[in-house]
Amino acid sequence: MYTDPIADYLTRIRNAASAGHRVVEIPASNLKKEMTKILFDQGYILSYKFIENKVQDIIKIALKYDKDSKQPVIKNIQRVSTPGLRKYAGANEMPRVLNGLGIAIISTSKGVMTNKKARQENVGGEVLCLVY
Repeated sequence: MYTDPIADYLTRIRNAASAGHRVVEIPASNLKKEMTKILFDQGYILSYKFIENKVQDIIKIALKYDKDSKQPVIKNIQRVSTPGLRKYAGANEMPRVLNGLGIAIISTSKGVMTNKKARQENVGGEVLCLVY
């Protein structure tokens, strides 16, 4: 049993990308499913599939690599808010990742979204992770 399932999710993606794996399987939760949808919509992963299981659902993620250099598209994916130290940002203090080239995934009262969408909708929330 792990204490921080989001950090485990990010670590599995980071490790699979650095090892050159094409597919990674991760235990599912509603928050992880929403984060996966955001990563797909922003073009950081190739595809994903939610597999129903009696014990625990699974998310299968196909990682995306650059055609020429064979480097993973996700250069860095890091946890910001942890169970021991929560990090919140208001609508006006949303973090900018690589001057707008990366994204921050934010958990708001209106659901999980990117920092750009949260700024547009004028909502703040917990900064889950940074991706670039």
